[in-house]
Amino acid sequence: MTLKLGIWAMPVDERGLDYVREAERLGVDVAWVPEAWSYDAMTLIGAAATVTDRIRLGSAIAQLGTRTPALLAMTSLTLQKLSGGRFLLGLGTSGPQVIEGFHGVRFDRPVTRTRETIDIIRMATRGERLEYDGEIYQLPLPDGEGKAIRTRAETVHVPIYLASLGPRNLRLTGAAADGWIGNSFFCETADVFLDDIRAGAESAGRSLDDIDLTVSVGVEITDDVEEAARRHAAGFAFTFGAMGSEKSNFYNNAFARQGWGDDVAAVQRLWLDGDRAGAAARVPAAIGLGQNLIGPPEEISRRLRQYRDCGINSLRIGPIGDSFEEHIDGLGRLMDLIDAVNDETILE
Repeated sequence: MTLKLGIWAMPVDERGLDYVREAERLGVDVAWVPEAWSYDAMTLIGAAATVTDRIRLGSAIAQLGTRTPALLAMTSLTLQKLSGGRFLLGLGTSGPQVIEGFHGVRFDRPVTRTRETIDIIRMATRGERLEYDGEIYQLPLPDGEGKAIRTRAETVHVPIYLASLGPRNLRLTGAAADGWIGNSFFCETADVFLDDIRAGAESAGRSLDDIDLTVSVGVEITDDVEEAARRHAAGFAFTFGAMGSEKSNFYNNAFARQGWGDDVAAVQRLWLDGDRAGAAARVPAAIGLGQNLIGPPEEISRRLRQYRDCGINSLRIGPIGDSFEEHIDGLGRLMDLIDAVNDETILE
């Protein structure tokens, strides 16, 4: 197995587009465009598609419930056409704070919604008439004037990637998706995620090898490992304290299943009590190390081998450094390290 590299990108202006172009030049495999509560991912992917030729372009993630399944299919077919087949549809449920608070859409039955959305997208991109009788979606609406319609767009396969953390959604990823947009992942506890994806794949007559497994990491090439680890760890205070409600935080649940439950609960309590500095200081430095590639080149190479050996196909990274020049230099250095690790794999 060889490792590939993806980047987080925001091609909302010329500098953002330049970053994607430079990533393509350096051999990066995918540019993933996020969608939280700022810019929508699909428009930015369309912009990036017009200035690139090879790099794949994915949404990470389009939030379920904010678009109908049919619109997601239409948008996907549009971006596949515009990009010459380079589009990856990354989907995820997000959480109630964003879906209900920002979009005003009820956050309910997320796994069922995901399953039905995938079903309808697959039907549409195969050119089938949209007749569907689900728990959430009924097409056409019963007792209405609608008719079952098939798209007039040119149909083509659209790879679907799921951002999943909980066991049921992980099993759905294995059963129905082309790839996994992983997060909160430690190589040492990889089976917490991969066992469920594998079980889902096998339930559908597939194997784990049929799923493109990609996980998110930060990167800092440095000799001061302790300081960098502490700084990166502190950033997780927002994740544990604010990326969800006190009752529903999918990231916290994922960390807890990997043995970090007491730490996560302590950080969340400090954050909710208003002690942001205390929350940041309470995050163990080991989380900063385990969630990122931190250290001198030889240490980063060792960690790259860890990801490869536990079955991960691709890493997703944010910009390295502060300036645009540092972003490109860091990306080039990391690509060199990945190429060297991949050369070792080939020789083996």
